[in-house]
Amino acid sequence: MKISYSWLKQFLDTDLKPEEISTLLTSIGLEVESLERVQAVPGGLEGLLIGYVKERSQHPNADRLSITKVDVGSDEDLQIVCGAPNVAAGQKVVVATVGCTVHPTSGEPFKINKSKIRGEVSEGMICAEDEIGLGKSHDGIMILPEDAPIGKEAKEFFNLQDDFLFEIGLTPNRADAASHLGVARDIAAYLQIDIKKPIVDSFKIAEEISAIAVIIEDAVAAPRYSGLTISGIEVKESPNWLKEKLAVIGVRAINNIVDVTNYVLHDLGQPLHAFDADEIKGNKVVVKKCTEGTLFKTLDEVERKLSADDLMICNAQEPMCIAGVFGGITSGVKATTKNIFLESAYFNPVSVRKTAKRHGLKTDSSFRFERGTDPEITVYALKRAALLIQEVAGGTISSPIFDYYPQPNPYFEVDLSLDRVNKIIGQVIPDEEIISIIKSLGITIVKAENRLLQLQVPSYKVDVTREIDVIEEVLRIYGYDNIDIPGKVNASLNYSSKPDKEAVQHTIADLLSANGYFEILSNSLTKKAFTLEEEKAVQILNPLSSDLDVMRQSLLYSGLEAIAYNNNRKQADLKLYEFGKTYFLEEEKYQENNCLAIFVTGKTPANWQNAAKEYSFYQIKATVDAIIQKLNVSNLILEDLKDSEFAYGITYKKGQKTLVRFGAVENAALKKADVDKTVFAAIFNWDLVFTIIRNNKITYQEISKFPAVKRDLSMLLNADISFEQLKKIALKTDKKLLKAVDVFDVYQGDKLPEGKKSYALSFVLQDEEQTLADKQIDAVMQKLITNFEKEIGAEIRK
Repeated sequence: MKISYSWLKQFLDTDLKPEEISTLLTSIGLEVESLERVQAVPGGLEGLLIGYVKERSQHPNADRLSITKVDVGSDEDLQIVCGAPNVAAGQKVVVATVGCTVHPTSGEPFKINKSKIRGEVSEGMICAEDEIGLGKSHDGIMILPEDAPIGKEAKEFFNLQDDFLFEIGLTPNRADAASHLGVARDIAAYLQIDIKKPIVDSFKIAEEISAIAVIIEDAVAAPRYSGLTISGIEVKESPNWLKEKLAVIGVRAINNIVDVTNYVLHDLGQPLHAFDADEIKGNKVVVKKCTEGTLFKTLDEVERKLSADDLMICNAQEPMCIAGVFGGITSGVKATTKNIFLESAYFNPVSVRKTAKRHGLKTDSSFRFERGTDPEITVYALKRAALLIQEVAGGTISSPIFDYYPQPNPYFEVDLSLDRVNKIIGQVIPDEEIISIIKSLGITIVKAENRLLQLQVPSYKVDVTREIDVIEEVLRIYGYDNIDIPGKVNASLNYSSKPDKEAVQHTIADLLSANGYFEILSNSLTKKAFTLEEEKAVQILNPLSSDLDVMRQSLLYSGLEAIAYNNNRKQADLKLYEFGKTYFLEEEKYQENNCLAIFVTGKTPANWQNAAKEYSFYQIKATVDAIIQKLNVSNLILEDLKDSEFAYGITYKKGQKTLVRFGAVENAALKKADVDKTVFAAIFNWDLVFTIIRNNKITYQEISKFPAVKRDLSMLLNADISFEQLKKIALKTDKKLLKAVDVFDVYQGDKLPEGKKSYALSFVLQDEEQTLADKQIDAVMQKLITNFEKEIGAEIRK
């Protein structure tokens, strides 16, 4: 959000410099992302002077050019060739001298050089307003008042001053700070000074005529609606001061009426809308919802189909404006407009947010209405805008203010304990200072008794509705930097067997990220085509689109959609993971399950030693095994995976419950998500993970001082024997010295007897109390050979 330093100063009496204001704002929670010096007029009119045309004569070689002698306050007059039809002797003009750069309203800046034009020397340029960024007119040169001082800098004559622009990273909850008034309130609270709000006492109805009738049919979507009529205006270009104020914050000037509504929006935070009163058919403004599918053309000339949930501002026959979002193409202010109906309202934030999202519209008005505006400011903003319109466009206020506000709600009631303030903040703040901060924030203390305060929070603080919110406000203004950091941090070791869910999730996330995986976060809403069991689907009653009409039943398709999105943008090699939830409706009860999904697709990264190669099933298995090991989960049952989502794979079970499924994703699932590459995935039942590890016992032991020994064994087996069977036999054979069993080679081919395969296993042996002797090692290996031969008929290969 853009905030002007000079504009802020209209609300505040302070000598703080822009850099000091920037530091102050960041310290109280309105983070300033950038601070830059800006000029309301590009170039700031640098090098331009006020001149006096002493002589004007016809150019001898060009009918449409004149030769002038111009006094700019220097020792010698300048000879300037000018093509403007209105140049004449005796005029005060703006002169761009040799060496300066002018910045036109449209087009690129250019430097003024001494030159010859049709054979005559020209030592500068007499300027039109569009040539120096002061307007759009190019009918002729600017002619200044007779009392304009010769030689004075144009910048000083036009009272142009450099401004400073704060770019504030406004968080969604700070709707109250979405204006210069809102930011000024926070600064005033910190500095303990008063706000200077614009005075509207001069507002009066000059002549009452028949007012436009206003009818509110939907009080839920429009809790407050105010409006008035202004007659006899003249739509034209805005005065310089107004254009400059808007230009500094990056708002393009349109005309004086629209510019005033934009000015009040950024000044007070209250969106306004001006209608051409003569275009309001039936002389009625009706605030209502139209029938589903009603066609409406907006200002951007796009014809939109309205939803039955869209709040509209209508006349007696048709809609004129999408309430709080965007105006219509026919009812807005035009160059011929003479009378306007000015609207200032408070619309329901949820209603505006849904409508803006439905139509893909984001405007300055919807930005504020979605977050919550102040219902108490509508009439004040209306008066402020009406007075400004009279100032820049003339006219008279020709109707009383219509103000529909059936259920006023000027404040939120909150109880606050001073003791709790200190407890939450972690530092004792004097009661007097807390109370002073509360008052400076505009919060009223209704009653104070036994260190308990009964408060009334103003309606513009839409996010301050609870005690904890008030404490946050106090801390914000007190200053985060003023909270002492303790010299030590106390912590206690937790020997409980109950794991911290968040800590465990972070541990696994760190493991995956360290191994090259990227975390994704996808929408819990998905399309019905991705459901596994349609009868158990959780349906959305009012879906925003057909692609978001049910809650997801699997994280598989969320990941596949992310893969498709990246593949379409030339990112083929991916390793992704997501912690998320799935949803089912069973026996009229909703179930919410926590899951972890992991995906690999494409090729491994190439380096100087290894060429890139396609990811295989073993990459996803290695990742799953690493997680299982990190979680310290043991005694799992391995089974072949039989699942509609996977072409092939493995299931790890704990008892009868599936802990994780992993393998190659089925082609039908890939096709649904528009993925045309092989994808390997793993889906963890994360709820079961915590059920299992809850029973883990934390044990500590000293790292062995004695070396481990590794031995290999190769054997010929029946093809149906799995590694899991071999591992179980090995670990059962020796429980003291045997620390690990792994497979490093498997071969099955035409060089072996039919129905056989070759397995090569490695064994790690270690004694915690002494160095192993060859005799001990050989004894263990012989036991392993004997058991393998006896239990599975293995043939040891030498």
